[in-house]
Amino acid sequence: MFRLTHISDVHLSPLPHVRYRDLASKRITGYINWLRNRRKSMQGNTLERIIADMLEQAPDHIAVTGDMVNLALDLEIENAREWLKRLGEPENVSVVPGNHDAYVPGALAKACRKWESWMRGDGIDNTGRQLQFPYLRQRGPVALIGVSSARATAPFMASGDFLPPQAKRLAAMLNEARECGLFRVVMIHHPPVYGATSAHKRLFGIGRFQKLIRNCGAELILHGHTHLATRHDIDGPDGKVPVICVPSASQSYGGHKPPARYNIFDIAPQEGGGWSCLWQQRGIAEAAEHILDLGSERLY
Repeated sequence: MFRLTHISDVHLSPLPHVRYRDLASKRITGYINWLRNRRKSMQGNTLERIIADMLEQAPDHIAVTGDMVNLALDLEIENAREWLKRLGEPENVSVVPGNHDAYVPGALAKACRKWESWMRGDGIDNTGRQLQFPYLRQRGPVALIGVSSARATAPFMASGDFLPPQAKRLAAMLNEARECGLFRVVMIHHPPVYGATSAHKRLFGIGRFQKLIRNCGAELILHGHTHLATRHDIDGPDGKVPVICVPSASQSYGGHKPPARYNIFDIAPQEGGGWSCLWQQRGIAEAAEHILDLGSERLY
């Protein structure tokens, strides 16, 4: 059995010192949002408790689906790198970026350089080159494929995109992994599902993504962005493909979004073909002091 855990929307806090010149951009709206909302609901020890409980479950691999930071300040990006080093070795943790990691022009490139070790495909040497998405990693019977939907946007926008160059590479990776008999997990920040979020936060290219999955298939799609615990399905060539989101790993109890959770997926090949995959959710419920088991569902 292979145990995969999933967290998202870490939004590391507290914010480092923000200079006035840092706010001469879209960051000013994000900073105001931080002061009014997220500073209250995403500080404290919630993230540390979630991570400690997750590591106690002895995962074989950890998937992080974006939004490591808040305003994509240089020091935030560096702090996120140090946090990733504490979370796990790069070969045991796979990351994709989110819209907050690309908050202003140039931020995504900086983040990719700092976090490259956790976003490097097997057998790929990115030295001196721009990081390319998607990337493919094989761990045991699982193919982890990281897609980037992150892009810098205008103020009050948090949209992402999935463009033809990524689609072409993703199709090739999904087909390759299927031929190798692997359980294919696609990681992306924005939900590739219509109606999953408001228009100004949506993914451009949902139709392109869903057409690709209809043709090539996948076993599981993980995303973040909405800070909700949701399960959708999209069509694949052999049936429905689960699309699963998890609340922010830093969200404390009492906010306007659900408190922090993480997902566990226990994956194993079946005799005679096919897969077994049990999805478990753990996190904060009500004002409980401890991380609780919040239910399970067999996906396959």
